[in-house]
Amino acid sequence: MNAASELNFIETGDGRLVHRDTGEGPPLVLLHGGFLDHGMWDDQVPELARNHRVIVPDARGHGGSANATRPFRHTDDVAALLHRLDAGPAILVGLSMGAATAVDTALEHPDLVRALVVSGAGTSEPAFDDPWSRRVLAAQARALEEGDIQGWLDAFMLFAAGPHRTLDDVDGAVVRRVREMAARTLSKHRGDEPDLRVPVPDTWARAAGIEIPVLAVNGGIDGADQLAMARRLVRTVADGREAIVEGAAHYPNMEKPDVFGEILGDFLAAVRPR
Repeated sequence: MNAASELNFIETGDGRLVHRDTGEGPPLVLLHGGFLDHGMWDDQVPELARNHRVIVPDARGHGGSANATRPFRHTDDVAALLHRLDAGPAILVGLSMGAATAVDTALEHPDLVRALVVSGAGTSEPAFDDPWSRRVLAAQARALEEGDIQGWLDAFMLFAAGPHRTLDDVDGAVVRRVREMAARTLSKHRGDEPDLRVPVPDTWARAAGIEIPVLAVNGGIDGADQLAMARRLVRTVADGREAIVEGAAHYPNMEKPDVFGEILGDFLAAVRPR
């Protein structure tokens, strides 16, 4: 089977949620970064599906999933999907926005989560203090205000390089994949539409109560804020640890899939049900 043939969807009260579902074994959910889609995990799925049931959703408003027409929370969509697929408790692996959603799900739906792997983020209450992050976010905001789609994409793509490189230093295939996914998701939206996301409250305070294993797999040359938030999370939870993918920025699973896969595989083996 190829990735397209493994795509399915569930109907919700606010449209379809698309997901990839392949393999057999303990359930493992891969949650993509903001403006990307399930395709960012294509390098990992075949190997992971050897020993796990791998579920890879497109978040609401991303990829093939429906845009929101009413207030929603990404964590509730993940919970609805796991309930519909009878796939909990699962290990959640999330990058950036997906990491925040994974942590939210451990807080809001703890019965559905057996362990967490996060990359490049902490909880859904981010803190951006580093000048580089602030410059990139300001460039995105200016482009959005001006209706400059290409300008927004150009600013967004800086996360793929990180603060220490240019995009010319990143594998061209990775740059192309990230940009194509972001462009597809961006094309689903208009500049003046409301943000219907409902925040999960007090995530940093509540994270201290997370007792399941938590691993942060960070790109070694990611932005300072992204690294700081992930490290804060693993220091906050009861059972947290960090691994570094050297030479990668915000998308270590795409830049260094073999290294990322080895780190993830070791963690999954350690938390595999006996």
